[in-house]
Amino acid sequence: MTHYLRFPSPLGPMFTTARDGAVTGVYFEGGHHAPVIDAAWIETPRDAALTRCAAQVTEYLEGRRDRFDLPLATAGTPFQQAVWREIARIPPGMTLSYAQLAQRAGFPGAARAAGAATGRNPLSIVVPCHRVVGSAGSLTGYAGGLERKARLLALEGARPGAAA
Repeated sequence: MTHYLRFPSPLGPMFTTARDGAVTGVYFEGGHHAPVIDAAWIETPRDAALTRCAAQVTEYLEGRRDRFDLPLATAGTPFQQAVWREIARIPPGMTLSYAQLAQRAGFPGAARAAGAATGRNPLSIVVPCHRVVGSAGSLTGYAGGLERKARLLALEGARPGAAA
């Protein structure tokens, strides 16, 4: 059973999902690839994983946290999982191109596929896909919108071309 919690953020309304005590998603409401809250889901404002996730994301967005300590459980293909693991390794304030990401995930030459997997990352902010940029450092693609991506990178003090 999927449990969820809506919460406000400086970048707009968000929600997080969990199953069996582990966070399965962190989304901007209305974001590209964000699921629609299903009638079968249970809104659970006191769920420990959900409240901890909302608190940590809020702390991050307020500049009081740069890492997350949450129980996570994502569903994805082996390729997506490999890409998401590499995204999680990008330090705050640094960026990586889609081509570099594909290389580090063990799939050189698969930059477009790495971009698609990045866009399907269910753990926005927690698995920091906003740190993945175009090959020339350009801001391309972000399920939460490019304005949010720019704000997240600015929050971290990321410099264009500051590769991880």
